[in-house]
Amino acid sequence: MKSLGSLYQSGDWKGEKHVPVIHAPESAKKDENIEVRLMVGEEIGHPNTFEHHIAWMKLYFQPEGGKFPVEIGTANFSAHGEADLFTDSNVVFNFKANKSGTLYASSYCNIHGLWENSAELKVE
Repeated sequence: MKSLGSLYQSGDWKGEKHVPVIHAPESAKKDENIEVRLMVGEEIGHPNTFEHHIAWMKLYFQPEGGKFPVEIGTANFSAHGEADLFTDSNVVFNFKANKSGTLYASSYCNIHGLWENSAELKVE
């Protein structure tokens, strides 16, 4: 059986313009608002044109001991040159957590496919 997971690419976001960068605190208090900023192309800019663009990004959180990750949110970037508008692949999500866990981010480039990254979050 083929797996969607095998199609995801990863790398160091400082050297690869497609990897979603996760800006999040390393730790947070229970029930505290947690702000997570995702972006693509922080160190090396990603062209956001009609021909080559980031179409969407997603953020998930999997609590320690949790069977599945929970989708925090999805951002769709729809303006890629139409009417001279261009979308910047940069988004902020907010949520609260009661347990430590892992943040997972994914992005989709219309030419270079699926990309992923992760970061640990400690909840005290």
